[in-house]
Amino acid sequence: MDLRVRLLGKVMGLFSVSRKTDAQILADQRRTIRHNPVVDWVLGGLAPGVDVRNDTAAGAEGRIPIRIYRPRDAAGPLPLVVLIHGGGWSLGNLDIYDGIASTIARDADAVVVSLAYRLAPTHRWPAAAEDCYAALCDVAERAGQWDADAGRLAVAGDSAGGNLAAVLTLMSRDRSGPAIAFQGLVYPATDLTMRSPSIEENANAPLLTKRNMLRYRSLYLPGPEDYANPYASPLLALDHTGLPPALIQVAEHDPLRDDGLRYADALRKAGVPVRVTTYVGMPHGYLAFPRLCRSAPQALAELCAELRRNVGSAAG
Repeated sequence: MDLRVRLLGKVMGLFSVSRKTDAQILADQRRTIRHNPVVDWVLGGLAPGVDVRNDTAAGAEGRIPIRIYRPRDAAGPLPLVVLIHGGGWSLGNLDIYDGIASTIARDADAVVVSLAYRLAPTHRWPAAAEDCYAALCDVAERAGQWDADAGRLAVAGDSAGGNLAAVLTLMSRDRSGPAIAFQGLVYPATDLTMRSPSIEENANAPLLTKRNMLRYRSLYLPGPEDYANPYASPLLALDHTGLPPALIQVAEHDPLRDDGLRYADALRKAGVPVRVTTYVGMPHGYLAFPRLCRSAPQALAELCAELRRNVGSAAG
């Protein structure tokens, strides 16, 4: 494993969610990450040539913040990508994802709408999933406001965001829309019963450990009876037919690696086209650290290429 990854893991371990009380997590949610040279170097700053605006969209129980990214010089209706941030359903915000969202807008030539869903533990499952579905419907209906084409709709997310993106494809199929043409899942959590072999194999991996995952699950899900619900654990849906083509990216040193690989197998068995990439030597969360994790730029480029192939102008 790359020395930079090991060092990053040591630093991030000092802030592990497993060490924090609910009150400390709520305090973390209130902190604002502001753009500055150090933050932008670590997380990747706003991509040049992208216009950004803030708005709100319908949530399950009220409006939620959204942020819209559009390539400045792009002409005509563009594909619409709904991006869902990670953070264990209890952390993460729009600001942290500015770099990823703006890069996708620029390099996939798309309108990206990033969602700020309600967070656990104040709002437990299914609040986040229902917020994202309500916002997806609202954003699809309003696509014309941003010169976007809801007929070329994709969802994407990493980690908990990958979980929610996968859940959205089930919800949109089960609830008759909106039609999703592509899903980009980056090291997603798909089985919250935590039966993937990699949970034990990488129990003490950098950035995310088994102990972290148990803590995130306890914050998000009200009780064990919810672990296997398909809208919490999309792998455990009885039927995966009719879901959109997928790109699933996983990391070698990640407790959730096999969640992604097992989900890819389930989709393939249901006749869904899937591309899977395992990023060797990488830990969970590598996409957030483009300067420190050597595979992050490649992974983001692959995601943008698959978006262009599946929902870009050529695909439409």
